[in-house]
Parts: sequence; C-alpha cells; structure tokens
Amino acid sequence: MSLAPFALNLRHLRALAAIVAQGSMSAAAQAVNLSQPALTQGLAKLERQLGVTLFDRRPDGVRPTAAGRLMAERATAALDHLARATRGLVRSGRGFSRPDLLMTGTQLHAFLSLVDAGSLSGASARTGITQPALHRSIRDLEQLCGVPLDERAGRGLAVTPAGRKLARGVRLAAAEIAAAISELSPDPGIGTRIAVGAMPLSRALLIPKAIAALVQESARVTIDVREGSWRELVEPLRDGAIDLMVGALRDPPPVGLHQDILFDDRLVVVCRTGHPILSGRPPTLDDYARYGWIIGHPDTPLRQHWLRLFETRALPPAPLECGSVMVIRGVLIQTDLLTLLSRDQVAAEIDAGVLCEAGALPAHGERTIGITVREGWRPTAVQTRFLTLLTEAAQNRTLQEIE
Repeated sequence: MSLAPFALNLRHLRALAAIVAQGSMSAAAQAVNLSQPALTQGLAKLERQLGVTLFDRRPDGVRPTAAGRLMAERATAALDHLARATRGLVRSGRGFSRPDLLMTGTQLHAFLSLVDAGSLSGASARTGITQPALHRSIRDLEQLCGVPLDERAGRGLAVTPAGRKLARGVRLAAAEIAAAISELSPDPGIGTRIAVGAMPLSRALLIPKAIAALVQESARVTIDVREGSWRELVEPLRDGAIDLMVGALRDPPPVGLHQDILFDDRLVVVCRTGHPILSGRPPTLDDYARYGWIIGHPDTPLRQHWLRLFETRALPPAPLECGSVMVIRGVLIQTDLLTLLSRDQVAAEIDAGVLCEAGALPAHGERTIGITVREGWRPTAVQTRFLTLLTEAAQNRTLQEIE
C-alpha cells in the first residue's frame, strides 16, 4: 500500500527546505521553531516512512541526498499551495495570520474527505474515521482560518467559497507530496496515479493508445480517465483533481494553464448512411444549409467552426446542442441531421457502414488538438512518460494520414 500524502508531518516537511538551506540541524531547528531533538526525530521518522535517506550526516553538518533535495523541492511547492490558498481567507480579528503554518495533515485529510464526499457520513465511510473525529478536525481548521468552510445544505453539506479556495490548495499540495512519494519509491510506477481529462476526440483513439503502451511498460501505475467537455474538465484541472486534459485547445490559452499542440484535426460533415445529401456529387454549402444540424455548445471550437461555415448566410436550424459523441452518433443514425466531427470519432461507425462522411468543410475546417496542464505542474517520471506516449500516438496518427 502506498503512503498517503498527509500521513507525513507537515512541520517536518516544512523543515526540509530549512535543513537544505542552513546545512545544519541546529540552525534549521531554530528557523522552523522546533527543538533540535524534535527535528532530528522528525527527520528520522520521515526517512522511515519514505524508505530513503534524505540527508548525509557529516561532522561539518548535513548534506541533502538526491532524494532529500527532491523531497524538499516538492514539499516546498506543496506548502506554497497551502500558503496561497489561505491568503486573504482570514478575517480581521479572527483566525491566525498564517494558518497554513499551523495546519496538520489530519485536518487537511479530513477536510478534503468532506469536500469529496459531501457529508460527514460519506467522508467517514470513505476514510474509516469516525464522524466526531472528522467534525473536530474540520472545526479546528475553521478556527485557524477564522472563516466557515462548509454550511448545511439539505441533508448534506455545501462548501463555502472560502472552503473551495482552501480545497483547491489542499488538493494541489497533496498532489505534490504524492508525486514526491512516487518518485522516491524503489518500485517504479508504484503509487503513481495519472488522472486524465478526456475530451471527445481524444478518447476515441489517442488516449487509449497511450494508456495501452504505458500499462505494458509499467503495470503498477493507476490511470484515472474522466470524460467530459472542456467546460466540465477545466475546473477539476485547476483544482488538481486531474493532471492533464487532452482535446481541442483554446485560443488564447486560459490564464494559469499551459497548452502543448499534438496535431491539427480536420473536421468533416457526418451523416447517416443513405442520407439524401449523398446524391453522388460533392455537397455544396447550399446543400448543407437545407438540413438541420447537431452543434456543439457555445464557446466550443466545434460551435465556432459551424458558425464560420455559415457566416455568409442565414444559419440552418440546429435542434440539438450536444457534446456527447455517443448521443450524437445515436441521433445521426435515426435522422437526417448533419454534424461536424473528426473522422476519428466515428471511424468505427463509418467502417460498420452506419454513418458516412458527407464531405470536408469548404474552409476553416481544422481545430488544434493538444494537452492542457496547469502552469508550473511538474510531472513525475511516469507521468512524463505518459506525455511522451501521447505525443508518439499523435505523431503516428499524422504519419498514417500522410501515407
């Protein structure tokens, strides 16, 4: 069983950077307001939990090992997330000026469990911690921050705006610590979890190919694929609930996110087999305008392409706005509606003879597909390998099109 992020003592993690900077246990203990024996014992416990040596003890002081430097860097990044999340939360005269310095892993684990479960009973069932213990930890956390973190909503609990801000920081901090634990594990891949947000096109071919290749290389890795539109996935990405999104990129890139291009995808008009538009000659824009359409939601690239397609004329009827390729395929098969999709998304239906490619767009028919991550995200070695496999799958796709 892998080590849980908040099983590590936050005060001891905070001390790691001080030990690296000071080069001595006594100076580091003074810097983090711990006694030297307490710091020494805390460091020894961390090393036992992680199963690695973090510092070499020498007569002239202590020097970080490679593992120690890595752990210190990840721990500092995690604690920075907590500091930013608590900045501005504390009301005048209430709470502490730096609540992040006083938080414990037990409190943060309890709070995040409540946020994920939506109720104390659900959090208790997930964690095995009693409801009174969870309640006590969360109330202690509220006292540190000086603001309510949750409120009653029907039979459950709703997270307040302050609670949502804190939850994001806690989740990002947990991700950094989990990444360090994974990287320090003697068994490559064990404890590594990759949470992928899969937008419609990417989940057809691209992500499955990369996952299959990674599982063959590293059977111990856990991959969590969450399907959704860009709008459904972007906040989980910002929150740290997912590590990366794969799908159509936004122009310009949203603030706080970084995008890498994989390939340019060519859109085609898709219809059912036997559709009247398949008369033998290539359809024209006038032909396309005679039929109803299934279109993407507002502010999606597919919607923008559809608008550009008919920018010189009145828009045809669009009785269905939908982001689910499964629903779109089912409706197309039973109606004379048209839609814009990548051929990859309906390749199986085209090969089976139930859907057809009516034609390519006259112009403006490309959308850029790529990877979106948080700015500053530092993937583990296994996560980096998954990114490489995604790139290779995209390159192989492009080569196949050329051939």
